[in-house]
Amino acid sequence: MIKPSLGGSTRSIYLGLACLSLSLHLLLAFFCLSVLQTACVLPTSSPASTPTRTNSQHSQSISHSSSSSPSSAASSSRKLPTIPRSEEHHPLSANTSSDATGTRKKRIGAGKGQRVKSLSKLEELFKHPLYNLPRPQLQDDDWLLRLKTNEHGSDGESEEEEREDEAEEIKSLPSAWTSKAETHPPWLRFHLGISRWELYDRKDPIVAQLTHYLATQRVLGAVQKTGGTQLKLLMSFPNHGQALLKPMKQSRDAETDVNLFYFSDFERHNAEIAAFHLDRLLGFNRIPPVVGRLINVTSEVREITSDKKLARTFFTSPAGNVCFYGVCEYYCSSEHPVCGRPHELEVSLAAMLPDLSLAPRRSWRSPWRRSYSRNKLAQWQKDPAYCDTVKQKPPYSEGTRLVDLIDMAVLDFLMSNMDRHHYETFEKFGNETFLLHLDNGRAFGRHSQDEPSILVPLQQCCRIRRTTLLRLRILSLPAFRLSDVMRESLLSDPLAAVAPVLSEPHLSALDRRLAAVLQVVEACEQHHDDVIYDDWEG
Repeated sequence: MIKPSLGGSTRSIYLGLACLSLSLHLLLAFFCLSVLQTACVLPTSSPASTPTRTNSQHSQSISHSSSSSPSSAASSSRKLPTIPRSEEHHPLSANTSSDATGTRKKRIGAGKGQRVKSLSKLEELFKHPLYNLPRPQLQDDDWLLRLKTNEHGSDGESEEEEREDEAEEIKSLPSAWTSKAETHPPWLRFHLGISRWELYDRKDPIVAQLTHYLATQRVLGAVQKTGGTQLKLLMSFPNHGQALLKPMKQSRDAETDVNLFYFSDFERHNAEIAAFHLDRLLGFNRIPPVVGRLINVTSEVREITSDKKLARTFFTSPAGNVCFYGVCEYYCSSEHPVCGRPHELEVSLAAMLPDLSLAPRRSWRSPWRRSYSRNKLAQWQKDPAYCDTVKQKPPYSEGTRLVDLIDMAVLDFLMSNMDRHHYETFEKFGNETFLLHLDNGRAFGRHSQDEPSILVPLQQCCRIRRTTLLRLRILSLPAFRLSDVMRESLLSDPLAAVAPVLSEPHLSALDRRLAAVLQVVEACEQHHDDVIYDDWEG
């Protein structure tokens, strides 16, 4: 009788313990669930929390930033936007639009330094230290043109004479222009930015403003520019702006016939555009800004021109296209017309330099000028030691003139320009200044072959500027491949919407020629100790 009673009490104890354990587990589960729910609740707004920006507030901020001054816009663009804590740690609500999602994904997190969208190759290139070197402090005489003010008057002039001179200067300018830069048209601000060392500062927004001005402003006049072997027009725009027009005369894909001499080739409008971009990528900044544009040859040339000689050369082709050929030394005839399709024509527009009466320029004959003869060779083509003779003559015997000339030879070789017979400098700066890289229309004619004779100045002199060499080496790296950054840079030109400014074979040729330049430098370094030239940039 005792055993059955003991078994029943044991079962009761076990059952009680099981119930107690189950109760404890249920209590623990309810407690954990309540804690998790509390943790998932979004925090209410408080002084310490960061409020989420609504779409309307975002639109207002964009509108405000777009209407701010250029200087403030430039400074704000340098700051990396940060992700608010509420957006970083919590999912977006159901109300958030897909546009906001795309915008948030493009942001760059400054807190952890993690980048969602990397910079392009061109942006990375221009952020490189070699493209942001400290520049020499510019003095008053290092500017090509300056607005005259009382403090810039000569010591020998009285205040009355200074006021009279300033009054005469103001009379010659349009009434809307004042001494404040905001009132100046883009072409004037470009002129005022020319210094002893470069035509423009790459970081200056005026370059983009000037190209936009030339690409969009109404054409007020068109006359033929005198001189030269091929047709060029001088175009006039509002606020006294002017540009040099070169028309499309052949397809951008047409390669120069190998049987043609370099001085028998047509000039190309897209070569002028590409040369400006390449010069900028090399860090030279010595070609005036150039932009592509589609013009109507009837309404923007024929109907507004005051040039009677030019007007008489217009005709309608059998295909119904409006054509003209102008008056020039060689290629201005009905056999070499410029034709629209039927009115629309691709052209390049190059910003004009200051008038020669304000900023005289000196023309220098290149020591490595070709003979421009079908039978005769130039002296440098016959004498391997020709550079030794050049080094002994001014201005190549001192200063930076020789390496400046070699810079130009590197540029010409990369774009296969054999037509560099002269170059120019501004007289005001004497021999201590840069060379102007003008007239590049015969570049980018052949992509299937290179012309090593263009590199003879580098081969014979074995001298190159340090910053030029370092930039060339950077552009040879996969991260900054020259063809890639050139392709990206050319996308900013308006004509890129019509067709690529340069075809892919021409872009590939840039990489091949760049490797050839570096091989020449390497060969020089094996035989000479003073190949690299240090100047204020190095």
